[in-house]
Amino acid sequence: MCGIAGWVSFDADLTHRGETLDAMTETMACRGPDGRGTFVRTHVGLGHRRLAIIDLPGGTQPMSVSTPAGEVALVYSGEAYNFQELRRRLTSLGHAFRTDSDTEVVLHGYLEWGESLVDHLDGMYAFAVWDEREQKLLLVRDRMGIKPLYYYPTPDGVLFGSEPKAILANPLARKVVDTEGLRELFAQTKTPGWALYKGMHEMLPGTLISVDRRGLRERTYWRLRAAEHTDSRDDTVARVREMLTGIVDRQLISDVPQCVLLSGGLDSSAITGLAAERLALRGERVRTFSVDFAGQEENFVPDEMRETPDSPFVRDVAAHVGSDHHDVMLNPADISDPAVRRATVGARDIPNGFGDLDSSLYLLFKAIRERSTVALSGESADEVFGGYPWFHHEPLTRVQTFPWMAVIPPLSLPARTDHIEPGLRKRLDVGTYTADQYATALAEVEHLDGESEVERRMRSIFHLHLTRFVRNMLDRKDRLSMAVGLEVRVPFCNHELVQYVYNTPWSMKTFDGREKSLLRQAAAHVMPRSVVERVKSPYPSPQDPGYAAILQQQVKELIAAPDAQVFALVDRAWAQTVVAQDPAAMTVAVRAGLERVLDLHTWLELHSPELLLD
Repeated sequence: MCGIAGWVSFDADLTHRGETLDAMTETMACRGPDGRGTFVRTHVGLGHRRLAIIDLPGGTQPMSVSTPAGEVALVYSGEAYNFQELRRRLTSLGHAFRTDSDTEVVLHGYLEWGESLVDHLDGMYAFAVWDEREQKLLLVRDRMGIKPLYYYPTPDGVLFGSEPKAILANPLARKVVDTEGLRELFAQTKTPGWALYKGMHEMLPGTLISVDRRGLRERTYWRLRAAEHTDSRDDTVARVREMLTGIVDRQLISDVPQCVLLSGGLDSSAITGLAAERLALRGERVRTFSVDFAGQEENFVPDEMRETPDSPFVRDVAAHVGSDHHDVMLNPADISDPAVRRATVGARDIPNGFGDLDSSLYLLFKAIRERSTVALSGESADEVFGGYPWFHHEPLTRVQTFPWMAVIPPLSLPARTDHIEPGLRKRLDVGTYTADQYATALAEVEHLDGESEVERRMRSIFHLHLTRFVRNMLDRKDRLSMAVGLEVRVPFCNHELVQYVYNTPWSMKTFDGREKSLLRQAAAHVMPRSVVERVKSPYPSPQDPGYAAILQQQVKELIAAPDAQVFALVDRAWAQTVVAQDPAAMTVAVRAGLERVLDLHTWLELHSPELLLD
């Protein structure tokens, strides 16, 4: 998995700047607790922190090859699931390998195919290649954006890193946040390329960037494409089953202990069942983990998002597949601990305001890391197969905004903006910005001639989810898992599966009148009947009003602090009103506002950014 960082400067000698490169690399020690390395030449410095997954002794980085025309060096984060197949092909083409690592396969793939290497890779990855032969840096990010990569152009080159903190450790990068950065922070529309800090960019999924003395050039090598679907329903179900089985099988390759994240929902249960089936063929037993909150099952109250608690379904799946199962039980004090908030905000680099959703996931990953180094997740099945409730209520498919913002209370416009300082709120005009981003996202959708009005509308909704919403979810999962040195793999983000299901007609995606019909049918053979019939339920959140009370107390302490910088961004009067509410009667949206205030405060303390609010 790992973390990468680097610096290219065509007008400087970087052989004397090793301390700066070390500082950039060390910001991501948590992403790679198993080793570190740097590669420094006159105009380039590459840094790497390693989480050893494949070929533990042989996969050290940076990895380089000497050619008659100059060195070629690689720093790589992620996994190429088809590396064994590529290795055999490259061997037949005359390449000789010194290790069994997928990193060396990627490096030799570049030597053989150059930039076209990206057309051969199946996996999740972000990597950088320095080609001394051409005095060129190549940056590459996977098709779905599973692994992060950021860059910061400089007058004579570029800085890059798996996370913004790596770039900000270089004195050339200023920690400046202006109103443009804040506008997207509060809008949460996942604008492509946004990275909060002025001058910094997130590399787009499915792209590669080359940097040489002529400057920086970007090329898209993969995007969602509209194509006619000609398979019958039965053939489509069979194809999805075949693809998922092969994907899970490939993603179970590891030289370290692995497990599956199990929530008791359809998505994670399908991955658990398929993994158990494949591992049984090797004589192995699947290991599973789930998260829950003390007293949640006994005191569960159905709400607009969740009809049932997860625990009974988790037990059904664990018993059905015979997994070695572990529950991670949390309480309000665990997830409201300021140290945990500092860890999650520090891991994500931005104050997202996800609150308990981040802290509980971080604590789950931390507990898993004590027993496993790799975990498979059911993340992204809802975006791929159409699992969210708003896909299935016709009026919600017609809303003139991102559908999730019309349904999820913490993502409504008031929830995203009511807590902002009034003058700043007016300058940011998040509502107009959100509308503009929605129009921009819609314009990117490619349609087929002759599509019905329903199919056009549903294709647009899927496109919005697969190019905006899912990227937030993937970033959250990567950052919080890598903060504890855990690699999380996401089988449902296999690009061939995504492309195939994306082009399957909506009528086929819902052929049994249920959400995720194709997945439900394709994986029914590896799940208990209770889960096959279960209605969609999102990631769990604590219902205990004691949690809201703790948040109120923490915000009260901020209000009492005369020099709390957060009130340059937050409406003090709003905060005073909310902390006086009855925590038992507090809405989810208001509680999310408290989470955002605390996240903003923590971020300001951690990063001390320069705020340009005019």
